[in-house]
Amino acid sequence: MIAPTPFFADRGCHVKILEELKSLTKRGIKVVLVTYHIGRDIAGFEIERMINIPWYKKLDAGPSFHKYYLDILLCFKALGAAVRLKPDIIHAHLHEGVFVGRFVQFFIRKPLVADYQGSMTGEMLDHGFVKKESLSFKFNRWLENMVNKWPQIIIFSSIQAKDYFIKNFPVNPQKVVSFVEGTNTDDFHPGYNTADIRAKLNLPEDRKIVIYLGVLSKYQGIDLLIRSVPEVIKRYKNVHFLIVGFPDIEYYSNMAEEFGVNKYITFTGKIPHEDAPKYLNLGDIGVSLKLSKTEANGKLFGYMAVGLPCIAFDTDTNREIMGETGIYAEYGNTDSFIEKLVYLLENENIAKTIGQLSRQRVLEKFTWDNTFSNFIPIYYDLISRNEKYGRNEKHS
Repeated sequence: MIAPTPFFADRGCHVKILEELKSLTKRGIKVVLVTYHIGRDIAGFEIERMINIPWYKKLDAGPSFHKYYLDILLCFKALGAAVRLKPDIIHAHLHEGVFVGRFVQFFIRKPLVADYQGSMTGEMLDHGFVKKESLSFKFNRWLENMVNKWPQIIIFSSIQAKDYFIKNFPVNPQKVVSFVEGTNTDDFHPGYNTADIRAKLNLPEDRKIVIYLGVLSKYQGIDLLIRSVPEVIKRYKNVHFLIVGFPDIEYYSNMAEEFGVNKYITFTGKIPHEDAPKYLNLGDIGVSLKLSKTEANGKLFGYMAVGLPCIAFDTDTNREIMGETGIYAEYGNTDSFIEKLVYLLENENIAKTIGQLSRQRVLEKFTWDNTFSNFIPIYYDLISRNEKYGRNEKHS
């Protein structure tokens, strides 16, 4: 398994990779993860890292010019591991991972699986890394088109991401599949004792807690969330916002101060992933104002699993996850978000009922174990096809 990222860094994409490792290992599949030189090792899993690059220490999400040479270095690390281990499958995360996987595949001739969250150039636009008409965008779009031709199968985390991909990229639709993500309901559930964390954070006892957990960035809607706070507290004073995650804490703390709402917001900074369920248990309402219309929105599963009613923008991806249990604000509209949030704050019984229904939906449809069991028949089919191809090639 190839992960061109500083695994493990206590954020969304990494959580998905970790849960894949757990689920596949549980089913008796030996998985070796090849990744960047930085990140936190996770006990119980085989993780191999490329050579140390001392000046690269970026743990947060988003594109970087450094990744061009980092991924070339990762190619050689992955090839060395593959030659030594002789895997049956090359499972590559993200487009950069497929680039690395293709290099490895050239030497070991094994099936290549692409595990995508969305479009590579779409993510670059979301993060403001490139402009749509720029030469950089055109080059990366060409590169993305080329990379998409290499895998034997491409897997997405949502139907919307898959449909967008098929519509916008010249690929064979038959090799593109999707299955919705999920969460670990053994860990993410209501009922944790949160007294120590509440005391450590000095959270007010007499206010309802609106929680966000995830990466702090503009494309995740953190700017919109903070700009909404003044109007929310004008209409409902007994509320406090808990923003859990990283990076750019100082930037967003300053923004909160500029809007005069810093006493209504607590920023925790980075927390270990294993503590995430406890922090979510502090909340009364979960919010996600993610602006991407095609990427998965995994934090919603965690919110739902602990029994939080959730507010998100009205996108196909969010509706696929939350269904009838979601509260949807008009896309990109802070006034609509404020209306929905104040409604839940003022109607506690309705909010609790929605939270209970949300948890039930996750238990029935969206556990990690159920989700990643879908990999198994895909692996077997690819191995069978690869063996058949190998026999035919030998006879010819």
